[in-house]
Amino acid sequence: MSTSHGNRCGQSEVTCAYALQALPAGEITAAEAHIAACPDCQRELEGLRPVVDRFVSWPTDVLRPTTSLQARLALRIADETGEQPVLPSGRQWSEPDWEQVAPGIECKLLATDPDRHRVSMLVRLAPGASYPAHTHAGVEELHLLDGELWIDERKLFPGDYNYGAPGAGDERVWSETGCTCVLITSTKDTLR
Repeated sequence: MSTSHGNRCGQSEVTCAYALQALPAGEITAAEAHIAACPDCQRELEGLRPVVDRFVSWPTDVLRPTTSLQARLALRIADETGEQPVLPSGRQWSEPDWEQVAPGIECKLLATDPDRHRVSMLVRLAPGASYPAHTHAGVEELHLLDGELWIDERKLFPGDYNYGAPGAGDERVWSETGCTCVLITSTKDTLR
């Protein structure tokens, strides 16, 4: 039974949980029936949809509570219910392997976005190694972690950032000392 508090329905918390897909399966049908009959909850749901839709593009580690918070919540729930706590499992990050892609150049793939033709990776150049001339199909972002890297006439040092605009090209990319960088770029770049 819903009771109205001002202009807000007493079932607005259920509507919020429904929008977040956080309702138990047994409560979904009743929530949908209530929302269909309640103009306040319909407005609430419409207002929440754009916010919830934005969550989809967030990295999951931003939305996921920390392991310590999960553990504290599990212990509190167990204390209140008298059940055994369901503690979070320790997630193990499996570091990707370095892959040699050309003489003196190794990459460690971090993420891909095939829909946008984007890739992010760690790139390591051995001393004296160079990357072929290329044209950027999309934005290229490079953050130098260690060593020194030349991009045409610009010498980068650890901590430097380089932005490559779509359609722009790099004639010569090389390292005298060897280097490691984070590279986010298009998978459609063309080598020349």
